[in-house]
Amino acid sequence: MDADALTPVHLDEVMDGLATNAALPAPMVRRMFAWRRGMGKVAKRPDLTEDMIAEIIAIDDHWLLHGLALNDRLPDRFRVRLATHRDEAVRAALVVHAATAPRAMFEQLIDDPDRQVREYLAGGHHTPPDLRARLVADLDPAIRAALAKHWTQAPEAIRRILLTDPEAAVRAAACSTYYARRPHPVPPSDLLSALLADPVTRAGAVIHAVLDADTLRRLAEDPSSTVRAELARHPDLPPSVRDVLAVDPALSVRVKVFARPDTPEHVRAQIHASIHELSRSTADPGDDADDETLLEWFENEFAPTELRILRLPWVTADPVPHVDSPYVSFRVSAAASRVLPAEAVARLLDDEEELVRLTMASSAPHLVDPATAESIERRYRPRGDKFTFWWDKKEVLTFPPAALRRFATDPEPRLRSFAPRDPDLPSDLAEKLAADPEDRVRRAVAPHGNLPLRSLLRLLADPSQRVAEAAAASPFLPVEHMERLLARAGL
Repeated sequence: MDADALTPVHLDEVMDGLATNAALPAPMVRRMFAWRRGMGKVAKRPDLTEDMIAEIIAIDDHWLLHGLALNDRLPDRFRVRLATHRDEAVRAALVVHAATAPRAMFEQLIDDPDRQVREYLAGGHHTPPDLRARLVADLDPAIRAALAKHWTQAPEAIRRILLTDPEAAVRAAACSTYYARRPHPVPPSDLLSALLADPVTRAGAVIHAVLDADTLRRLAEDPSSTVRAELARHPDLPPSVRDVLAVDPALSVRVKVFARPDTPEHVRAQIHASIHELSRSTADPGDDADDETLLEWFENEFAPTELRILRLPWVTADPVPHVDSPYVSFRVSAAASRVLPAEAVARLLDDEEELVRLTMASSAPHLVDPATAESIERRYRPRGDKFTFWWDKKEVLTFPPAALRRFATDPEPRLRSFAPRDPDLPSDLAEKLAADPEDRVRRAVAPHGNLPLRSLLRLLADPSQRVAEAAAASPFLPVEHMERLLARAGL
């Protein structure tokens, strides 16, 4: 194929792919520093020399510097240097991959005038604890709220300050039903009374409350469905109150009773049936509905889905009795166990519900034989371009070379896209896949070592942006064609 035929439809994406190409020679890496239509991907390369890094800093381009700040291989002295840069987005990016960052960088950033930089530091678990603790006195409530939400195991003195902060948003983040990290914190016992009395912390405090008669009555009658739902999770909930909450007007409360280990099976069945029935009959709230009404309507609409996606640790801990449960969430929770007998694993791998099959396969991939693996993948249905399901993000199941080569001509595009996982895939099959009508297949084969050069070059001009980028990132792209791409980009 001559140089005139090499006409990328998506030159920007091709240059992004070339910027990450592991085989790009050092002189060409340097030439990429002049590219201004991308987002600085070349600065994220792991093989940059100190001379190259200094050159990037001297160029002083926003996206190059931003990419450099995100580079987790950046030497310490350059991190410290960028911590004083005038561009606040560059300084904030330094915190994103800070696992190996030097203390001097954090010391420079901890009093940064930019809110986002300090918010990243508050949420970053690599921030040194003594420096992080200084943010408890930050004048911006959003920083203190971020600290409360992310630093779940902060020293008690810090947690006390956050739990008693004058700003409601900070207190709510410090005593919440949701935190960014586990384990969730336990509030000091002497603060529980005040936290239960405060509307913004009450729901988060319920699970830690001592349920005396007065507290139990007040929480069971609380107007907030979130508070009643948290009460329904309490390990010391009396059966009489549990049964009242099982018919609560808010379906989110019933879901929590459904998930309890001590809920009688007939009550669990009644809750399951009622949630599906009531959810179907819930009327739209209307345009003039207040926030509380809208929230309750949404929770009622979501309740059937919540029943399916519940994860029940007590089921995972004792999975065998629940392998044949009529409830999807119970079977999924059982499938998350790694101590199931082989017969139970086989049943869950063939479950009628896809989520059960995928969870079991992820928990015990070593127990999935090739035929079952193929069945699981053949039955799998992606969720669409707007929602990437976790199964699409990693290769859980493996296949022998013979199966992968058979997949190369399979009618199912998903299976054809698996064929390039065979490092010894014959070149004729690779060439056929490069001409596949499905872009996911062409993208998968683009970096393959046995793909004929003429096919790889055609993929550089592919109508799909992602395919063209993958082709340019192929380490098997000859240097002379890298040169032609750089010249076409004016570099």
